[in-house]
Formats: sequence, C-alpha cells, structure tokens
Amino acid sequence: MLEFKLPDLGEGVTEGELVQWLVKVGDAVNVDQPLAEVMTDKATVEVPSPTKGVVKEIKSKPGDLIKVGAVLLVLDDAGGASVPAPAKAEAPKAATPVAAPVPTAKPSNGVQSNGTAIHPPVAQSHVLASPGTRRLARENNVDINTLKGSGPVGRVTRDDVARAGGASGGLETYAPAKTPIIPRTPFVGMGGELEVREPIRGIRRKIAEKMQLSKQIVPHFTLMDEANVSALVETRESLKSKMEKTGVKITYLPFVMKALIATMREFPKLNASIDDEKQEIVYKKYFNLGFAADTDNGLVVPVIKNADFKSILQISQEIMELSKKARANKLAPEDMKGSCISVTNIGSIGGTYATPIINHPEVAILGMYKIQDKPIIQDGKLSSIKTMNFTITADHRLIDGAEAARFLKAFIERIENPGILMLDLM
Repeated sequence: MLEFKLPDLGEGVTEGELVQWLVKVGDAVNVDQPLAEVMTDKATVEVPSPTKGVVKEIKSKPGDLIKVGAVLLVLDDAGGASVPAPAKAEAPKAATPVAAPVPTAKPSNGVQSNGTAIHPPVAQSHVLASPGTRRLARENNVDINTLKGSGPVGRVTRDDVARAGGASGGLETYAPAKTPIIPRTPFVGMGGELEVREPIRGIRRKIAEKMQLSKQIVPHFTLMDEANVSALVETRESLKSKMEKTGVKITYLPFVMKALIATMREFPKLNASIDDEKQEIVYKKYFNLGFAADTDNGLVVPVIKNADFKSILQISQEIMELSKKARANKLAPEDMKGSCISVTNIGSIGGTYATPIINHPEVAILGMYKIQDKPIIQDGKLSSIKTMNFTITADHRLIDGAEAARFLKAFIERIENPGILMLDLM
C-alpha cells in the first residue's frame, strides 16, 4: 500500500482546496495519470499519480482544504513494489508476443474490443478547456488533444466532447448544458424543483474570502471623474495597425497603466500597502500592476511585473499572454503575486461607473469604463468629444479624500494629453 500525499504546489503554498476527484475507489491508475484537481491561489492544477496501482481509499472530499503533505488517497501499488521510474514504467518486456485484440469500433474512444477501458492521454498544455470538460473527456475515453474546439479562441466545449463520443460509441455521462448537473434541493410544498443549490467551492470561494476580508479590514471610498480621451483615441488608432502587424493587439489598458505609474511616482502613498500585523506602511520602489481578468472560472488578477521598465508594446504583449493563460486556467501562483495596485477595465464589457473592491493589501484600485461620444458646444458650434469615466477607490486609513482627488486629477491630465504622458516615458 502507498499513501499518496499532497505534494508541494509552489513556493509559499501550504494548502490547496480539492476541487474534484478524477478517479474513484477501485480504479486502476497509471504513472502520471491525473488523480485530482487542486486549487491554490486561484490556480487550479491536476495532481498526477506517482505510480501504477489501484485506488483503495480516498481521504478527502471536494471542497476540503488540504495541507501540503497530508494524505490524499491510498493506492495498492502492485504488491508494495517501489515506485517505478516514469521512463521505464511502460517499457515492453522481451517475451513471446501476444496477439492484440482487434478493435471493432473507432479506437479514438479508448475502448478495446473486450470492453476494457484505456485511459486517454492527458490534455496537453496548449488545449483550451475547462476542468469539467477535461474530466468529461477522461471519463468517456475521448482524447481531448485530437479535438478542434468550437468555443472562443479554439476552446474545447462539452458539445465538442459529446460529438466526439457520439461518433465513436456514445457519451453516457454527457448532459446538455441547459440541464443542471449539480444536486438540487426541491422547494418544499410547491411540487417541483424551483431552487438549485450548489456549494461555494473553488475559485468562487477564494474570491468570496478575499473580497470579504478586504471589506472587513479596509474602509473604502470611491471618487469618480470624466476624462476627454479624444487625443488618446487618435493616438491609439495611429499605432493600432502598426502594432497589430507584430501580432500584438493594442488596447487602452497599457496607456492607462503608463499614466498610472507616472502619477504614482507623484503620489507615493498610492504605491504602498499596510502591514496589518506590524501596523506599518510599506512604501514600494517598484511598479507591479495587476489587472482584473474575467474568465469562465471566475475573476483572477494577473500581474505585470516591473511595468515601469516596459514599453507599451511589451505591456500589450504581456497582457495578451497572461489573459490567454487566465482563460485556459493555466496561471501559475507566481503570475498573480506581488501587485502594488490593480486596474479593473469594466468598460470592456460596457459599464459606466462602479465602486470596485480593493485587492488587499493594496491601498487603491483604479477603474476604467466605456468610451462614449459626448456632445459639447465649442466656439458656438455643436460638436462631440470622446469621454471615458475613471474611478479611484482608496483605503481611507492611509489616503484622504483630498489626496485621492488630487491623484485622480493628475492622472486624468496625463490621459487627456498623451504628449505629457510621452514626456513621462522619456
């Protein structure tokens, strides 16, 4: 018997939340076969088996917080044999060949003619698919690496897996997306199921914990103002086609980040944090900027490290790469550590104003919103300008309202005048 313990998941990580089991008691597993999905610091990873064997006992249930080094499950490792080296584990033996069964159906579903299931290959890193979709493919012996995703940016969906399974013998556990796949609690006395309940788990639980902690500790206040971004729009349009030839999509976020850095140099309290345990203000001489990324699995905040040393092109490229990793649920814990201040771009969806929650222990968060055409009277004639609203939400323990107002005014001056912003970059 082998007790399999939760391995080290990264520097500084002491525990993880069990999202779901990928095996059950009685399953035979191979070396490096994923056993469970574990989430830590908003990054979900698959924990592989160190050896061949049969699952004898499972020690935890989905939603449990498990310490690194705690026993996850017990494996019967083929009579107590030592853990085989992965390179030699599957080496063929020099023996009399045995005739292999001839498959009676397409082999892509991973089922032999005698009905024995063959575990399909693990999803490769370039495959975009949610953990649930990956699990569905594994449970139904569909090789997800061979599928062409029909979702956004080539994401493999449950429907893609269903079609693959149907083409090679059917997909028994597939349910249409509109059909709830979670346990439901009937509404008492109404004769039907009018409520659906699910446990708060995974990333959603981490988000809830962090937001609740921030609201409990930090006295928030928010200031709002409007910026004339006509010149910024023209600047971005003039650079857009040139930058896209390099394969990089340029948005307004890199410009906002550069203006934010220049303004933080002028107002150092905005580039600080509060050490609640030691009751100290920590002033930072580096500029790591977080940006809120909306994914199918919840909100995550990747971080652009040392953004003050990077050009708008470099920041744009890094935003693209981190956003892609976030959508694919491939962000490493290091990708989300060390932020000095965060930016939330609600305008990409369509919001006008909001009161964002500070990403504790940071002391502020900048909100940017949608661009709108605004009619104005200029020189006695009706014309229009491009406007964008901005908010600064700050920690009132360190930042007073007047300072936040001066900060927002200085920031907007840079955004409204790209020439001033360019001077800051020299």
